[in-house]
Amino acid sequence: MEIPKIRKAKSSDSKDIIRLLVELAVYEKEPDAVKITEEELIRDGFGPNPRFECLLAELHSEIVGLAFYTPRYSTWVGDTLHLEDLIVTENMRGRGVGTLLYREFLLEAKHRGVNRVEWSVLDWNKTAIDFYKKTGAIIDGLEQWKIVRMDKKIIEKYLSS
Repeated sequence: MEIPKIRKAKSSDSKDIIRLLVELAVYEKEPDAVKITEEELIRDGFGPNPRFECLLAELHSEIVGLAFYTPRYSTWVGDTLHLEDLIVTENMRGRGVGTLLYREFLLEAKHRGVNRVEWSVLDWNKTAIDFYKKTGAIIDGLEQWKIVRMDKKIIEKYLSS
């Protein structure tokens, strides 16, 4: 198999980024969860102050995977990169594309000198959990720590009460 090229995303990749995010949402059993638009991605990721970065795996001019990440700062450990999403198209899974993206993300973290990388994994995603464990990642809190969120409507409702 040919090895995909890993590269940084450009604004012209926004349609493919959304396509992969939707594929991930379907895989995670939340097919209608992706609300972001191409315009928002372009504004937020490719303007003068990017809010995220994205690595893409490209094979024969087709985007077959992505690693989507953001900078964070921890009051306990300092500079951190948060891996928001790692996805490989279904027809390319099991061919090492995810490993290439993961490795490139970790190389980026090393290059930046961050003190930690972090991400979440669903407790039923045994394939991913086994992979992460094999790479030495520490996985804990699957039942203890929960993600807490508010969308714009909830924020507005709370602030106006």
